[in-house]
Amino acid sequence: MKFQLSTNSNSVLNAGLTDDYRKAIAEYIWNGFDAGATCVEIRYHANKLGGVDDLWIIDNGNGIDYETLPNTFGAFLDSNKKQTFQRSSDVRGRKGKGRFSYNVISGAASWNTRYKDDEGNLKQYEIVIRSSNRAEYEATDPSSVLDHNIQTTGTVVHFLEMRSDLIEDDLTKDSFCDFLASEFAWFLILNKSKAYSIKIEGVELDYRKLIGEIEEQVIEVGELEFKCNFIRWTKKIGDKYYYYLMNANLKEVCKVLTSFNNKSTTFHHSLYVTSPYFNTFILDKEPGLRLDGQVNQSDETYRTLLRKLRGYLAKKEKDYIRAVGAVELIAQYERDGVLPKFSNDGYGQQKKKDLVEAIQGIYIVQPKIFLKLSTEQRKTMVGFLNLLLDSNERDNVIQIIESVVRLTPDERDELANTLRATTLSRINSAITLIKNRLLVIEGLKRLVYELEPFTTEREHIQKIVEENYWMFGEQYNLVTADKPFTASLLEYTYLLDGKAEKGSFTEEDGRRRPDIFISRSHALPNYSYTTFLEENIIVELKRPSVVIGKEQFRQIEDYRDIILKEPKFQSQRRKWTFIVVGKEVDDFIKGQYKSFADKNRPLLVQYQDNFEIYAMTWDDLFLTFEHRENFILDKLNFDKQVISDEVETYKKSREGSDRLTQDILALNTR
Repeated sequence: MKFQLSTNSNSVLNAGLTDDYRKAIAEYIWNGFDAGATCVEIRYHANKLGGVDDLWIIDNGNGIDYETLPNTFGAFLDSNKKQTFQRSSDVRGRKGKGRFSYNVISGAASWNTRYKDDEGNLKQYEIVIRSSNRAEYEATDPSSVLDHNIQTTGTVVHFLEMRSDLIEDDLTKDSFCDFLASEFAWFLILNKSKAYSIKIEGVELDYRKLIGEIEEQVIEVGELEFKCNFIRWTKKIGDKYYYYLMNANLKEVCKVLTSFNNKSTTFHHSLYVTSPYFNTFILDKEPGLRLDGQVNQSDETYRTLLRKLRGYLAKKEKDYIRAVGAVELIAQYERDGVLPKFSNDGYGQQKKKDLVEAIQGIYIVQPKIFLKLSTEQRKTMVGFLNLLLDSNERDNVIQIIESVVRLTPDERDELANTLRATTLSRINSAITLIKNRLLVIEGLKRLVYELEPFTTEREHIQKIVEENYWMFGEQYNLVTADKPFTASLLEYTYLLDGKAEKGSFTEEDGRRRPDIFISRSHALPNYSYTTFLEENIIVELKRPSVVIGKEQFRQIEDYRDIILKEPKFQSQRRKWTFIVVGKEVDDFIKGQYKSFADKNRPLLVQYQDNFEIYAMTWDDLFLTFEHRENFILDKLNFDKQVISDEVETYKKSREGSDRLTQDILALNTR
């Protein structure tokens, strides 16, 4: 039998039907759930060329009651479902348009449906709609289901006369599954107790990959309770973020924009609010007092709820940015080279930590400050912030930020607390660093002076110095420690040039072994241009029993001569400093001191162009450290005797030297 729609074919075509096959399929899935289904399945048949010949959408819902046909298929733009289930997305059609979405997939569609009549009898019949005449539909007369194996209601939508451009890949690729997951995830989550599911060829749709976090929360307004389901998505699933307000039957009444739509963060979220309060709620275009028993957005309960929802989401956003967003921001800055370069010693790393914590703190308070900037703008912003943090103008950070973006009183207090916290952290770390360095110096003194018979160059002194080369300068990078000289120089070229090349080193050269090789590269201004100077220090450590004399001096000269004959290292922009350290120096070395006294460089024993050789005692090295750090040590009022007493506990034995060395190596001094 043929039935007429309450419109004509042109009205159907002009009714704003979707032209996206994904949205069309979603319409039919929603229709299944609207009809009370707990499972909706997509099945298809593909030909050898990959084209889709047949497509079915199967649900186990209540079916379509034959007696209601005039109010469903026959009432286009006036569906009876609009009174029971309002849905808000542009995908989720209303007013009976959804059933005509087949047009983007096929030229016709049939509904084979089973339902129970008023007497509880299981009936079945078929409905067909064709594109050739959209103003009418055909329906067979209902008949009883005679197959005793079929006891359940449900509907099978079969798409006929398939469009040639739909292929199997369209239904199996990740983008299609992601689309369905983003459309139905919230609905499946809220109905998880009912075990709702969507399947494609028997495989259940996995929507969990889109879920970053789920949290249930109850918000009270007066005596009313509102159940809130917060979902943070792993990616943006729509163009806006909403509060979805639902009645006691989980039917969406309306949706309201959250206050986080203009923030350029990855805080992708939705908040689903369920309460009997929304059974009588309506979102009016012009809110005001209603006299029909319903309430709208002018109601005080609604306004209070919205304030509490905003506060709840604000906290969730802060938690997310603190745990994920701020960490990802720093990682991105590291990759893009936005952060300034810091030395590898403890002081440099503490400065870096201070800057990172300040950036993260500001980002948590107000993310937009660091967003929508080019790489160069980010470098400028971060560099400027670094200068402020390293000066007495730290408190001005807040004022400068407020000139860019308005801060609320709470945000201002939070940012001030962050800056104070990073300052205290930096002070505490610096004090610990200085204390540990004092322990290293006192430990070395005991090894050199009191545990001399049990202390060796390789097993004790060198291990400590190579881990604490700040003794010779904070600004240097360790190239090598205790490696043959050839290997050291090759590693040096790799450090500076990014590659190592074989030079003209001899086998005998390769057997020579400096203890410590450290280097740095920095710019020197030269009026009209800037030159780059590479400074290198090679340290030769001697065991406590060795007195530095001519033999040790000649060994250092050998190192110098190896470099002098290698063309790769002849640039005048490289400076080479050689240091030999021992317990004492003999008269030969003292004579060298006098020979180069006119250079006004204490402990210098040889000078030639860009090569310098120094000979120093351990006492010279210790005094140099104390002189360099004396101001800080005095200000902090360190009790050096307590530090000295601590290292006195190590016994005068090989075991004592070993234990003291191990404990020193465990200290954080950089």
